[in-house]
Amino acid sequence: MNHLPQAWGRPRDDVYGAYDHSYLQSSGPKQHTQSPIVTGTSVLAVKFKDGVVIAADNLASYGSLARFTDVKRLRPFNSTTIIGVGGDVSDMQYLERMLNSLDISENNGSAGHALNAKNLHTYLAKVMYKRRSDVNPLWNAILVAGLDGDNKPFLSSVDLLGTTFSSPTLATGYGSHLAQPLLRKLVEDEDKVKDVTREAAVEAIKQAMKVLFYRDARSMDKYSLAVVTKEGGVELKEDEQLEGQSWAFAETIRGYGTQVV
Repeated sequence: MNHLPQAWGRPRDDVYGAYDHSYLQSSGPKQHTQSPIVTGTSVLAVKFKDGVVIAADNLASYGSLARFTDVKRLRPFNSTTIIGVGGDVSDMQYLERMLNSLDISENNGSAGHALNAKNLHTYLAKVMYKRRSDVNPLWNAILVAGLDGDNKPFLSSVDLLGTTFSSPTLATGYGSHLAQPLLRKLVEDEDKVKDVTREAAVEAIKQAMKVLFYRDARSMDKYSLAVVTKEGGVELKEDEQLEGQSWAFAETIRGYGTQVV
């Protein structure tokens, strides 16, 4: 009997015969990803009068398991642009390699022109729509934040279908249900952006991240936060920690913990 570790868990050849490896070969059509496996949850962003604030937690979940707790989902592109990515982590890594190549060719070229946030959003929209048309989508929801060609705050989204949307406040994943109403209290429409300070925008994002930590089972209390302005460029902090959490509200929820009826 073969006691070598590489044989553990395999049927014995002397009893069942040698394994037929032809079963591993498929002559069927090429198949693509049917659903994401390791995923990141919400990305939040809000405009203010001088720029944009964007945040995403550092958790990547393997199904319902909080598996990877140090996955950075905010990716600076240049000094005026950053993207936040939700959805499949492997597709996010593919996008990162693609954008690194684009950064080298466009932002460091001899022409002297750099892509702004609006240019990058248009590029990503074309990429996502092309992959969707190939029936091989990148399973991501992306927020592009930064400054446009006139150095004005820019914020827009693109999803796995190539659908684009712009708004003073945006969120992906569960945040589109829970965080958006909170952020819209601060900025109702484009006309209100000029009245919002950086401090108010950062505080609103932090409060929304706290609510998501309370309510979203795929989130965590460690997150990345970036502020994009003309003067400071992309200011990214990747290991922020939520503060002042209180679970006292849970005591009034029936079915939570031990209660006397």
